[in-house]
Amino acid sequence: MKTLKVKVSNRSGLHARPAAVFVQTARKFKSRITVRKLDKAADSKNILQLLALGVDMGDEIEIVAEGPDEEEAIAELGKLLTEVLPSIDK
Repeated sequence: MKTLKVKVSNRSGLHARPAAVFVQTARKFKSRITVRKLDKAADSKNILQLLALGVDMGDEIEIVAEGPDEEEAIAELGKLLTEVLPSIDK
């Protein structure tokens, strides 16, 4: 199991378009990937669950991946949150 804590830096957080991009990316992996915000958790491959977390700019989330490609999943989703999604808002 691999975990990564990330502070969400894009203006719209994980809402609408950024959430859809995150889910599409997560679905590429075989590992079970969970996103946690405080005491709530969501399946990263389910957009409704992800949106229900209400992740806003400045929130810290934890991504937990467990499975055969967990390292790749954590690396790619971390890069997505820190580099790709913030550029969508510009």
